[in-house]
Amino acid sequence: MPGPTDHGRVLVVDDEPQLLRALRINLRARGFQVATEATGAEALKAAARSAFDVIVLDLGLPDLDGLEVLAGLRGWTAVPVIVLSARTDSSDKVAALDAGADDYVTKPFGMEEFVARLRAAIRRGAASASPEPAIVKAGDVTIDLAGKRVTRAGEPVRLTPTEWGILDLLARNPGRLVGQRELLTSVWGPAYVGQSNYLRVYLASLRRKLEEDPSDPRHLLTEPGMGYRFEPS
Repeated sequence: MPGPTDHGRVLVVDDEPQLLRALRINLRARGFQVATEATGAEALKAAARSAFDVIVLDLGLPDLDGLEVLAGLRGWTAVPVIVLSARTDSSDKVAALDAGADDYVTKPFGMEEFVARLRAAIRRGAASASPEPAIVKAGDVTIDLAGKRVTRAGEPVRLTPTEWGILDLLARNPGRLVGQRELLTSVWGPAYVGQSNYLRVYLASLRRKLEEDPSDPRHLLTEPGMGYRFEPS
């Protein structure tokens, strides 16, 4: 956890020397520790060698596509990743979020907003590193993560193993967008990453069982084209 004069350890991965220099100067002036790399391969080595609180990752690297680097990171670490890219197409943003990015910033960007996003990512990372809650509440629904039990207004709710798998992943990440790819891979396996219709069917079933008004859900929210978000009470 960063201390009062150490706002966090940041790894910036970009092949633009001027941008690296500008971020290094600006972030160090604001109390961050900063390391920089210009290639995907070196970034993966640096991330494995040292502990960072957040990684800033450009998609257009000279050796590896940024999404490949992101996939490499997500194979073993949950460190927050902010994608920094000149790509403004929504499909690029969706692909990055589905691959496990925590945020997406397009170039050019304002430094103050970028630093605010950086701090927010570090806070989320520190919170997710804390011990997970054993009990999660959403309105009159209580989710016992350890006991794998769900009650609504004190009455047991019967979930299928697949429904539980989806709810478990969402409830362990309250407030965070969980991408379609992450959900499909976690619950069904890598071969099902294109089957977003599975998610629609099972989320509809979960809402019928857990939401007061399934047509206007308050807790199991859809982010169109990107994924789902669990909002506790």
